[in-house]
Amino acid sequence: MPDRQALCGILFVLHTGIQWEYLPQELGFGSGMTCWRRLAAWNEAGVWDRLHVLLLEKLPSKDQLDWSRAVIDSSHVRAARRGPKADPARSTAHVRAASTTSSSTDRASRSRCR
Repeated sequence: MPDRQALCGILFVLHTGIQWEYLPQELGFGSGMTCWRRLAAWNEAGVWDRLHVLLLEKLPSKDQLDWSRAVIDSSHVRAARRGPKADPARSTAHVRAASTTSSSTDRASRSRCR
């Protein structure tokens, strides 16, 4: 199957959120398993990382990248310095709250369903 068709199938699955095995054959993207294997192979080969770098190099020179709308996600970018250490949160309650998982009665009731 041509790479372009596999890429379209991969993008379709990622965009719609359907499971790989439900990729419609009528769309001409091949089977979901074929697209999934191609995605895994391209990932292993570093295709996505190289594509990302290429886009970051090409788009700014063509005024196609608007950095004013960029967001840094702390799960992907490590903070250079840590902020001030916060004090532990203090409890505002004078007494402990009642447990919602245990009963205060001696016996729990049992239903006699047959």
